[in-house]
Amino acid sequence: MNQKVSHTNIARAQSIPSAKTKAKYLKRAFPFYLMIFPGLLYFLIFRYGPMFGLFIAFKDYSPFQGVWKSEWIGFDHFVRLFSESDFLLLLKNTLILNLLDIVIAFPFPILIAILLNEVRFKYFKNAMQTILYAPHFLSWVVIVGITMLFFRTQDGGVNMMLEALGYDRINLMTDQQYFRWVWLFHNIWQGAGWGAIIYLASIASIDPALYEAARVDGASRLRQIWHITLPSLKSVILIMLILRVGNFIDVGFEHIFLLQNPMNLQVSDVFETYVYRQGLVQGDFSYATAIGLFKSFVGLVMVLGANKIAKRFGEEGVY
Repeated sequence: MNQKVSHTNIARAQSIPSAKTKAKYLKRAFPFYLMIFPGLLYFLIFRYGPMFGLFIAFKDYSPFQGVWKSEWIGFDHFVRLFSESDFLLLLKNTLILNLLDIVIAFPFPILIAILLNEVRFKYFKNAMQTILYAPHFLSWVVIVGITMLFFRTQDGGVNMMLEALGYDRINLMTDQQYFRWVWLFHNIWQGAGWGAIIYLASIASIDPALYEAARVDGASRLRQIWHITLPSLKSVILIMLILRVGNFIDVGFEHIFLLQNPMNLQVSDVFETYVYRQGLVQGDFSYATAIGLFKSFVGLVMVLGANKIAKRFGEEGVY
């Protein structure tokens, strides 16, 4: 017995790397740690650092008194949020936009990745990838500006063409019925090509022997996509969906704010724009922080819930 224990201790001692081995490993891995450092610094400064300010969501914060000396008021700001007459409107607009994004926009990167994978002409495929990726590098200011330029009521190119063809001009930027569809089209146009990259990488890892076997069995290309490509993408699609669900109550400020105007406020007002008005315009920092904390809490619950559901059905989640 003692001999067995001693052998175990010797094996453990041998498995523990020496200081010299550790130093050699760190020296070899140092360039990689150096590459990680800027990203780590970004998260520490801009993600974890601002968490200190979450205290003011439970205080009647005054810039003159500071965070610690401001009066504690508990959950009063959250009660105020749920009691606001605009709360249901904000929640409704946010949920509708997110549902449209998940149901309609989310599948587009998957579709683009599958279609690009089926292209056999290398130069055409590369050209299409470049064209589809390019909108990702345009800011929302440019995208919304181009839309406004083309659809201006008086001298917009599209409206002038519609009038020349005998149709009525459309008020695309001010009519409420168009707002959600314009927002959705922008999201698809800007993000679908770039979002397809991760799916293309996953498709590239599929064993070609599976496709060869399917062709021998007489499977068409559509059958190959349905029975090989899509099942192979299932875990990646699920992970991306869980991550997207985590932002279910977050539609992004800049895009909405640029499209928003007094004429479409009833369908465009969401939590982000409400936080901007309350926090930056009116200076109610504590209330705005409480709204942001509420959004983060909902996002956390959604991610945990979606991940648990995925695990229950036997799929891999994000953790």
